[in-house]
Amino acid sequence: MSDHGHELAFGGFLTPSAGRPEQVVARAKLCEQAGLDLVTFQDHPYQPGFLDTWTLMSFVAAATSRITLAGNVLNLPLRQPVVLARSVASLDLLTGGRVELGLGAGAFWEAIEAVGGRRLSPGAAVDALDEAIRVIREVWDTERRGMVRVEGEHYRVVGAKRGPAPAHPVRVWVGAYKPRMLRLVGRLADGWLPSLAYLPKGAAELPALNALIDEAAAEAGREPGAVRRLLNVTGTFARSSGGFLDGPPEQWVEELAGLALDHGVATFILGSDEPRAVQLFAQEVAPAVRELVAAERTTPGSRARAVEEQQAAVAAGGSTALAVTPTPDPGVRLSARRLWDEATRPAAPPAPAGHVYTPHGQAAGQHLVDVHDHLRQELAQVRDLLEQVKRGAVAPGAARAVLNEMTMRQNNWTLGAYCAAYCTVVTQHHGLEDNSIFPHLRRADAGLAAVLDRLEEEHVVIHGVVESVDRALVDLIREPGDFTQLQAAVDLLTDTLLSHLSYEEREIVEPLARHGFYAGQL
Repeated sequence: MSDHGHELAFGGFLTPSAGRPEQVVARAKLCEQAGLDLVTFQDHPYQPGFLDTWTLMSFVAAATSRITLAGNVLNLPLRQPVVLARSVASLDLLTGGRVELGLGAGAFWEAIEAVGGRRLSPGAAVDALDEAIRVIREVWDTERRGMVRVEGEHYRVVGAKRGPAPAHPVRVWVGAYKPRMLRLVGRLADGWLPSLAYLPKGAAELPALNALIDEAAAEAGREPGAVRRLLNVTGTFARSSGGFLDGPPEQWVEELAGLALDHGVATFILGSDEPRAVQLFAQEVAPAVRELVAAERTTPGSRARAVEEQQAAVAAGGSTALAVTPTPDPGVRLSARRLWDEATRPAAPPAPAGHVYTPHGQAAGQHLVDVHDHLRQELAQVRDLLEQVKRGAVAPGAARAVLNEMTMRQNNWTLGAYCAAYCTVVTQHHGLEDNSIFPHLRRADAGLAAVLDRLEEEHVVIHGVVESVDRALVDLIREPGDFTQLQAAVDLLTDTLLSHLSYEEREIVEPLARHGFYAGQL
């Protein structure tokens, strides 16, 4: 076992796509809102499809208040060490100590050379990284007298002034896979940052790679625990297991805890741009991994006992996996109007680690999805009926030329009556939630308060959208043939309602499976 007892941390690894910069920033903000400790970005300055990583980090730093930022990893051949040291220190000062330095020796040498960088051999790249780390730390060391002097073969600094010093001791995390780079990590780095996907044999390679780092650390007079082990991970959240890190959150918890306890990994960074995956990782997986690892460190063997208890509960008819799948947001918006900021939606606290859901509890969670499915089907019918009226498939009355409500009944009564009935269903559903179900969930779990407050606020907004559909129908009666306002109102209803139903399922299906719709149900 190589667990060094480091406090666990969890982060996100986002694609810095230049095509949708606002989306990248929104995902970084989501990482913070969901509770992750760290957000990171790959760095490929020769890639025109990517935002410049350092510029992006600076912008995200200003848009957040708590989360730590790092390159994963910064491309040293295209970032001069003294300038990089001062950039890191500056952003660390501006953020109050929220920056770490992920650093790589370089890859994709043809692309680096194409934009003016130097092509280095593998051995020379390692030597250059060694020199750069010394330069960077010398620049940061403002308590030392004299100028910075590093007479390296690749980086020669002769008399540069020191500073500024960062706000906190910035850690240097190195991406490394080959023996020579791993030995450099052991000698010089504060952390090792590989990607699990780049290890051909997966986690089975970690013991040998860790051993190289540990040996080099010992030879340099350092404790192996001085090198934090970080790991970029990817996978799939699914209802059933399909392999390592491919399955329900409970499986992720067990497997990541194993990496922490058996291989010393202390920071897990999820490579995903999918908001739902980020939320599951932050709110369900991370807390449970922390709890499981802490329990095992305190009481060895507790991990195995927890698994046995879960297996017994499952054998009695329960399941540690929630079998209900919340309906995802379609992600398509028909209207240009936005009545709320989805990025500010609170998230529910994670379920207790190892909770066993009874069949009755699973049914309670599924019931909300079923009710919402009915509402989604009704909405689809409203949209279809609107199209029929626009095409003239619903024939106008003989008195269509008279512009008043009564003469337009044959053309629009079916649509109007259907919308009225549908709006009643939505209103009744929201009223039941606000007056009965939500108060019960508040009493059952105080951590849900922010989510329930937001859902109630969105109910009010949707009520206003429903009223706008009614007003558009009245206008259509007055001006037959002009469907602009009605189409816009129905599109806005579609956007807001589908977004809301998805958010509601995402956050309270699981609590309903634990607490039910009312006291005593489960």
